[in-house]
Amino acid sequence: MPDAASSIAPPRPLFLPTARQTTWLVAIGFLAVGEAFYLRFMAIENANMALACRGGLSTWLCSTFRVTIPLFQYEVFGAVALAVALINLMRPSIVLVGLALAAAGFGLVLHNVDLAALAVGAVILSLARPAPGPE
Repeated sequence: MPDAASSIAPPRPLFLPTARQTTWLVAIGFLAVGEAFYLRFMAIENANMALACRGGLSTWLCSTFRVTIPLFQYEVFGAVALAVALINLMRPSIVLVGLALAAAGFGLVLHNVDLAALAVGAVILSLARPAPGPE
């Protein structure tokens, strides 16, 4: 008769990115936060540039400004970050972590802090989940 201890499967390893994946995640995070800071301080909070963009200036910065403002007003960055982080919490994936970090970086810098901070917490919590098993 087999004993109960031998019938228990060993625990799956935790979802931990490799060193290469961590490097890419850090790069994605820094690039997202850097771009968000650039947009915020060079276009959104810079009165001269904001007025020029609203007046019809057609540069890539003004195009990005026009796209960013509605997304910022409706808290899309924070909502996307939270949605992706919650999906990642259910089924961990390195791609979802990268997307959640990028959206959360934009959300934290562009005043969608409440949802973006919740998303960062969910991403951190997902690192305590078991790695997905083979299907």
